[in-house]
Amino acid sequence: MATTVTAPTPSAPAAGRRRRTPLARREARWAWLFLAPWIVGFLVFQAGPMIASAWLSFTEYDVINPPEYTGLDNYRELMADPQVARSLGNTVYYTALHVPLVMIISLGLALLLKRVGRLQGFFRTVFYLPVMTPAVAVGILFLLLLNTQDGLINRGLGLLGIDGPSWTTDPNWVMPGIVLMSLWSLGSTVIIYLAALQNVPRDLYEAASIDGAGGWARFRHVTLPMISGALFFTLIVNTIASLQMFTEVYTMYFGNRETQNRFNSDAATFYVIHLFQEAFQFLHMGYASAMAWLLFLIIMVITLVQVKLSNRFVYYEGEQK
Repeated sequence: MATTVTAPTPSAPAAGRRRRTPLARREARWAWLFLAPWIVGFLVFQAGPMIASAWLSFTEYDVINPPEYTGLDNYRELMADPQVARSLGNTVYYTALHVPLVMIISLGLALLLKRVGRLQGFFRTVFYLPVMTPAVAVGILFLLLLNTQDGLINRGLGLLGIDGPSWTTDPNWVMPGIVLMSLWSLGSTVIIYLAALQNVPRDLYEAASIDGAGGWARFRHVTLPMISGALFFTLIVNTIASLQMFTEVYTMYFGNRETQNRFNSDAATFYVIHLFQEAFQFLHMGYASAMAWLLFLIIMVITLVQVKLSNRFVYYEGEQK
């Protein structure tokens, strides 16, 4: 019996190798066209300067003369510079005070805002408006408010029979004064927490109440887990912002020679301020670049630690265990 042999049918081209239709190619061109401004901006204003600063961190460069390669000398000098250690210590101290206070106060205000009913929109605006205030204006404002003799804060304390401290001249009170100033712009954190609170299902509160949970138990076992994602986000964002604190403090303590002579600027020297001085006051661009990369590494390590620890306390809805 004769058998018929059929020639193998060529397989259909793989999905990844299919030729794109003219419409798909046109859409891709338009996509790249719309992405082009961001790509150019990223390369010119972010990636390019980062690569340049990485190279300059291994050189001695004063802007006037060409960079001279010095290897790891800048990094060795960083490790031995007492001013770097002092400014980094001030920055870490400020961050340790600022971040928990902002998160706790913002959460308390968000819980209050959730209960105000129809006036919630008005108070959201009131709390957020200070965020829109220019940082330089905030620095000048609080320089006046914290003035030892005529400052409004010490006048208010005087009405209560309390002698106000020397916020701007006493090294022990400079940092608390800066932290007090930083609370001016906590409105954005309040709005984030309010949005997270409004997304907590009411069914969970009702179920907890049926089980006999009180107010604190509901807050601890329902509210906090359900808004843990927002808490984690603000923890990272506020930590990064705190480690890069610059404008308000520079305006208060380093804006002019008179201010520097009157106030204790050494206790207010933050890391980024010292970096700025090295780069634009002393023209040590290579050394300042090394300082910038050290700060980048510190922020990256802290953020990675926070992300790693978040697996223990952050709840993501829909996450499968």
